[in-house]
Amino acid sequence: MTRIAPLSLEELPKETRKSLEYAQSIMGFTANDVLAMAHWPELLAAMEQLVGVIYKPGELDDVLKRMIGTIISGASGCRYCQAHTAHGAAKMAGGDAEKIAAVWDYQTSDLFDPAERAALDLALAAGQQPNAATDAHFRELEKYFSRQQIMEIMGVIGLFGFLNRWNDTLATELEDQPFDAARSLYSKDQWEAGKHRQDG
Repeated sequence: MTRIAPLSLEELPKETRKSLEYAQSIMGFTANDVLAMAHWPELLAAMEQLVGVIYKPGELDDVLKRMIGTIISGASGCRYCQAHTAHGAAKMAGGDAEKIAAVWDYQTSDLFDPAERAALDLALAAGQQPNAATDAHFRELEKYFSRQQIMEIMGVIGLFGFLNRWNDTLATELEDQPFDAARSLYSKDQWEAGKHRQDG
């Protein structure tokens, strides 16, 4: 059970409600983590801006951004964010379901190219405690990515540093759509809802 109950949309100020209703129209649901953040409206507003900057169309492929989020969340142990990024890659970013399902085999799967492997290697290292990122990770990134693309990779990694700790600490309840996406994409040894769902 979540440790801070999310507010309902009806409890939110009008402007906050409008922005979350817009997000709901895109995702198909309202995320429980933002409804918990709504207890501190300034935090929610800042998070919306940060997410907007990181996920707006840029130089880095949107599906790769979501897969980076999946890998770092898995390395950090946040099942809530793993499910959300799987849903985002498959449903929102229009990614190839076979590739998204194979993300945990990215180092050996033919579905991933060397550039994607370099980005996902950094995400895997960055999600560990202590952080296992090295200079070698960045030398590998620089073979394939521009400085702006590397900044976008780091933006996703930094964002999930916050979100993984927020959601895993609060045991945020996982919504149906990302729960169903993760269950359909990953085997039981790759993902389970754990504390984020009673039925998971």
